[in-house]
Formats: sequence, C-alpha cells, structure tokens
Amino acid sequence: MAERAAGPDFAIRDEASVTRIAEAHRHEYFQIQLNLAGETRQHIAATVRPLGPGHLSFVLPYRAHRIPHPPGSKFYVVSFNLRFLRPELDVDPLDLEDVSLARAPELAPFLYQEYLDFRLDGRDLAAARAACRSMTAEHERRGYCSRELVRGHLLLLIGTVCRRYEGELRALAARRAGHASRKAALARVVRHVRENLAGRLTLAAAAAAAGLSPGYLAHLIRKETGRTFVDLVTERRMERAKELLAHTPLRVGEIARAAGFGDEAYFARRFRQRYGMAPREFRGRAATAG
Repeated sequence: MAERAAGPDFAIRDEASVTRIAEAHRHEYFQIQLNLAGETRQHIAATVRPLGPGHLSFVLPYRAHRIPHPPGSKFYVVSFNLRFLRPELDVDPLDLEDVSLARAPELAPFLYQEYLDFRLDGRDLAAARAACRSMTAEHERRGYCSRELVRGHLLLLIGTVCRRYEGELRALAARRAGHASRKAALARVVRHVRENLAGRLTLAAAAAAAGLSPGYLAHLIRKETGRTFVDLVTERRMERAKELLAHTPLRVGEIARAAGFGDEAYFARRFRQRYGMAPREFRGRAATAG
C-alpha cells in the first residue's frame, strides 16, 4: 500500500501530465477522475467497478484505490482538499462519512462510489468535460478570483453527477441512515482516539469507550474504513503532529510526545517515511506557504 502526502489545495492534470501509480494507494485529499477514452477498472477499497468512456471515479481522502489506465486512454484527474471544496466545513477528513448529505450534498458521489457506477453522456458529459477544461485554464491563469472560479467549475462537475444520479443517491442515503448506531459507535472510537493521542491507545480501551467487544470493533473499523485500529491511530497521530508543526512553536520532541510518540527519533523516522521529509523541513515549508 503506497501512501501519498497531501499536495496543493487544488490540482488538475490530464493523461499527458499525470503521474501514474500502478499499486493501490491512498492520499489525504479528494480525487475525481473523468475518463474520456479507454476501458479500465477501478479498485475502490474492496470493490472493483468498471471505468469506461464517460465514467467518473470519486475517491474520498484515505480511501485505498487503484485505477490502471491502459495506453491510449484519455482522462482528467482532479485533486483537492476539503478546505478548497468547502472552506466552512470544519470536519476531520477521516470523519467525512458521518457528515449528512443535507449538510454537504456534494459529498454523495464520494460516499457511494463503491455502490454506483457514475457515467455521463450527451450534454452532461460535454458539461463535465467543459468544466475540466475551464478548471485547467483558470488554474493556470491564477488571476483575480481564479480560486473561486475553479471551485465553481468543480461544483458544477460534481453537481452534474449528483443531479443525474439523484434517485440512486437518495436511496443509498436512506439506507445508510439505518446504520446510525454503528456509525455512532465508530464515532465514539474516533473521539476516544482523538482525546487520548498523547497516551497509550489500545483496541480494548477503545472498544470499552464505544461499548463494543474488541473483536467486533476491529471488524467494524476494517469494514467501514479498510484500515486497522493501528492504522487509524497512526493516521490521527500524524495529523496531530502536522498541525502542531505548522501552527505552534513547540519543539519537535514536545510534538512527538503530544502526538503519542515516546521517542523523537522514532517519530522523525515515521514522519519521513510517511511524508518524504523530516518534521523540521515540513515546518519550514508550512511557514513559507503561510
């Protein structure tokens, strides 16, 4: 499983400029692929679905996926973070599945990609392709209000799919509401992890906080996220470390302990493995970007 660190808040590429990744991977941002030519299959978590001309792929942050495009294929890849899509939506990317569609309807294709094949044709496909062209041109231009215009075209692309598949998406949302108790239990686990990152976190303690058995919790996490409890804890700790590096003057050793890593050297090694840079280098880049 390859890990990809967060890139810029928005990027769009076509088949001529994208970096193709053969193995399954996951990343911290949303991704949409609009396939224009060539037949392939997309692997989303444990699901495999077709991806032919006119098909779209919607990938949530941290969702394992693989899309092997054959030679001669044509497509767009749009990547963006939650802050770009919905600046006012203050939700951890790992908790997006708990956001109701009434609050953020544009999340629907991402939440239900494993259950539906999204395909556009005719005027809808032409509108989606035009939106990608406009995003590309405006993103390259980077002029006054370019960011807002790019976001508008992005929402037009997503909204076109949501309107086309409104019935199916509403039905899936209604079915999902029946799983509220399971989601609530998982939310209690996430809250327990978040509140105890600096200490020792165990599956047994997290299960007790959620009122579940350790075995069922391990199954629930795997089923709902495709990850293990250890994966979930590590991701949260790395996110906490990134926030502290970017927004506080704490020393790296203090940040390592605050994020639950007892040893600074071990933390630095894991951070470099995950993000391809040392914690201090990340802090320097964050300061420059800010």
